[in-house]
Amino acid sequence: MGCAMHFARLYLSFSFRSPTYFQCDSCFCPFALYAFFAVTCVLSSPAYPIWFLPLLIINFVYRLDRCDNKKLGYVRQSPSRAISNMQGQADALTPKAQRVAAGETYFYREHRKPQVETSYRIRVISGTANYALSESVAKYLKVDLCRTEIKRFANGELNIKVVDDVRGDDCFILQPIAANEHTDINTAMMELLLLVHTLKLSSAKRITAIVPYFAYSRQDRKTEPRVPISASAVAQLLQCMGVDRVVTVDLHCGQIQGFFRNMPVDNLLMFPEFATYVMRQPWFDRERTVVVSPDAGGVERANVLADRIGASHIVTILKRRSGPGKVDSMQTVGNVEGYTCVIVDDIVDTAGTLCKACELLRDMGALRLVACATHGILTDPACERISQCDALTELVVSDSIAQNINSQKCNKLTVLTIAPLLVQAIYNLHFECSLSSLFRT
Repeated sequence: MGCAMHFARLYLSFSFRSPTYFQCDSCFCPFALYAFFAVTCVLSSPAYPIWFLPLLIINFVYRLDRCDNKKLGYVRQSPSRAISNMQGQADALTPKAQRVAAGETYFYREHRKPQVETSYRIRVISGTANYALSESVAKYLKVDLCRTEIKRFANGELNIKVVDDVRGDDCFILQPIAANEHTDINTAMMELLLLVHTLKLSSAKRITAIVPYFAYSRQDRKTEPRVPISASAVAQLLQCMGVDRVVTVDLHCGQIQGFFRNMPVDNLLMFPEFATYVMRQPWFDRERTVVVSPDAGGVERANVLADRIGASHIVTILKRRSGPGKVDSMQTVGNVEGYTCVIVDDIVDTAGTLCKACELLRDMGALRLVACATHGILTDPACERISQCDALTELVVSDSIAQNINSQKCNKLTVLTIAPLLVQAIYNLHFECSLSSLFRT
């Protein structure tokens, strides 16, 4: 009798402590054990079943409830046992099965979601400021330019329509804020804002504004009372229109990126392209070439180019201005006698300062003068000044601003395209790759 009682107590304690003991696919499997213990107890002592049989009934109901729960699709287990069983049970679940833990209860459910194939194409949208550059980018990408209609009403207001469907597409608007023979600078900016707004209303998945030349960037701080910070205003306008990302090329001041709050801004560099061009020229001699910064603010750009081409040293021109575009005096810091000078800057506007710097360097003994500038605004009479400046041999600019007319006016002008640089940036952004390789100096 003692052995039977001990065996019964052991079984009941195991059964109530954890329902995972003596598990079987059928909830009626323990009936044989129940009958065995009942007969054993009756034969051993007639008084024993008085307290043992209710326990058997409670245990049976407990197991039956567990079996019903198992048929409903979930199992209540102790935390330690359930955690150990999750690994094996998860392998039998479908890929969409969700595992949610709430206390001791684990629910295994399959959430069926409709499989909708959403188009996520690259779309290149162009304004009228530099249509040729947009065509080059689309050609490199092997995509068609998104068809747009940009017209004007009789009173000069813009009438913009995106003809192609852009719903769910990755849209890249390529529009420098610059003037050309058909568009002034403020109209170009208004086109950009309205294109962003149109794509936003057309349910584009993502809108990236590629602005090779960012206008008003020279007004990045207050130089006197009661003047605007125009670069900040343009940034806020783009952000209010709903653009998701901005890509620029050689901002006049890198801190302008901070004007875009909580928005990524990628400032691509054109100077590696200039370095490649310079090193391929027949006159290039690493030991007899210096890089010249036309002002103190451009020393960093000069350092970048000098490191790329391995120049002997850099030279800085210090100038004193009496007003915008007016230089009173200039002096150099560094030796240029007997060297080929590569002047590097981000913007060439009226070219008055550039021509004066070239004449100063020639008087100091420079052998050859070549200027490299990312953005050739070349406002009249810039082309005439460059052509008449005997000290300047060549001016190299990018096509961030359309140079069709300027190339015809000035035979010293060399234009390098930024299309491959923009194409690489578009590819990396579209496929969620890093852009760090484009920023290496």
